[in-house]
Amino acid sequence: MIRNKNKPVRVLLADDHAVVRKGIRDFLEEDDTLRVIGEANDGEEALALIARHPPDVAVFDIQMPRLNGLDATRRVKQEFPDVQVLILTAYDDDPYLFAALQAGASGYLLKTSSAEELLHAVHAVAEGETALSPAVAKKLVRRAAGSAAAQDEIIEPLTDRELEVLRLAAQGLGNKQIGVALNISDRTVQGHLANIYAKFHVATRTEAVLFAVRQKWITLE
Repeated sequence: MIRNKNKPVRVLLADDHAVVRKGIRDFLEEDDTLRVIGEANDGEEALALIARHPPDVAVFDIQMPRLNGLDATRRVKQEFPDVQVLILTAYDDDPYLFAALQAGASGYLLKTSSAEELLHAVHAVAEGETALSPAVAKKLVRRAAGSAAAQDEIIEPLTDRELEVLRLAAQGLGNKQIGVALNISDRTVQGHLANIYAKFHVATRTEAVLFAVRQKWITLE
């Protein structure tokens, strides 16, 4: 589903600290192109709210009672694939980062980020782009570079269709949008992405894109 850019970006917040939620809400509501439509104390409550009033962007903390942010992200992407998820957390640990991206999060921002970085991240993921804190982005680049260095001699070449899929993924398009652009089903898109991950020895879309950029097979504009 393509978002109507003439309407405010609808945002849902999920964090088990009410004071933190208020601070985030205050930041977001300074931008009149954003509208916070709900707040949740945990992942289960967030999913119930999303089912009633789907937002454009769900902002999740990782550590929450009942259902944590990682599991909530997986559920959202399975049940409400048009909802983009931005993780906003104090944790910059690699396992959390990679698990969040594997779960389908479009962004990973640290709570030390500025209000401006938060606003930019919400807008970016609403448009289907990836938003990462600088420290987080460096981790991904290092991992991708290390993976590429280790695998340079044994990487299978991509087919023309796989390369088309990867180029569109690098532009921030979701599986359904890629399918429409290439006149194939989103299930076929998933199959191409799975083949790409296997060939690159990576686990996420972001890692695949960074790997291909390093190999100079695609560019990020």
